Amino acid sequence: MNPIPQINQFLATYPLLLPVISIWSAIWKGLALWKAARKEQKPWFIALLVINTVGLLEIIYLFVVPKFEKVALRKQK
Repeated sequence: MNPIPQINQFLATYPLLLPVISIWSAIWKGLALWKAARKEQKPWFIALLVINTVGLLEIIYLFVVPKFEKVALRKQK
């Protein structure tokens, strides 16, 4: 079964879906890359740049990772 005609039909039905998802992803990717660069976290920067998860990895990096960093800093003290 060839999924291309179904994808084309879906995109024809929802023409704004792809641009909205692209803008959503670009915003989160930009924020996450900026934060990783400012914190000089090269592994995160490379992962965020290469892996495309429609903003999910970026949101995790921006909101979940800082909580783990705070816990790690508390344990060191």
